[in-house]
Amino acid sequence: MSNNESFFNEADFIKSTVSGFWSEKVYVVTKDYEIKGYVFMPKTGKKNRVLSDILNGSKRFVAIKDAEISDRRYPDRTAELNDFIQINLDSIVLIRPIKE
Repeated sequence: MSNNESFFNEADFIKSTVSGFWSEKVYVVTKDYEIKGYVFMPKTGKKNRVLSDILNGSKRFVAIKDAEISDRRYPDRTAELNDFIQINLDSIVLIRPIKE
């Protein structure tokens, strides 16, 4: 195998690791921040239950991918982008799906 070859095609690997999940774009408000990003849930139920399953589950944190974070106290600041964040459910004031 040459140095330029890979053991696996990265795009195929990513697809296979997330294919068993629903993703939903959400808008989250906390006391200090507004966040837009994607939440993921296993495909074990109905897609329209993603948010309620997250909020009513036993885990105390929600994971958000591709998060765009705006500081509510300083709205003129540029939004911060993060590949992955976790938010404690107790800090969430509002969470809703974003319809694209």
